[in-house]
Amino acid sequence: MIDIMSAMVIIKKILTMQKYNLLEAHMHLSRFPRVRLGHGPTPLEPMDNLSRLLGGPRLWIKRDDCTGLSTGGNKTRKLEFLMADALEKGADTIITQGATQSNHARQTVAASCKLQLECHILLEDRTGSDDSAYNY
Repeated sequence: MIDIMSAMVIIKKILTMQKYNLLEAHMHLSRFPRVRLGHGPTPLEPMDNLSRLLGGPRLWIKRDDCTGLSTGGNKTRKLEFLMADALEKGADTIITQGATQSNHARQTVAASCKLQLECHILLEDRTGSDDSAYNY
């Protein structure tokens, strides 16, 4: 079995190659351990007003806010693979880092709690903002 970082590189290549379709990409992803953390697939919703304002084409938005994991976000699918890899390797603690108010950090904590894993987050202030509301 290959490690998760190699898998992510393969996935990126698969999704960017024109000869692959989504079904083939899914078949490749199924080779890797995965733990379900969110509700999926998340819905697609038409953006009719914006499409009309722009004069077409018809635009759609992927509603990743509906994943069900810590107010949603696009990190849930990635974490399903990363957390499965951690569990498979016997991890009992997750450590990650991100910027203050990081969606990745928030989702990682939620996934860790759901899987009963200890979690430590290193938060960095990358903005230099003096606004005290931003830093919490």
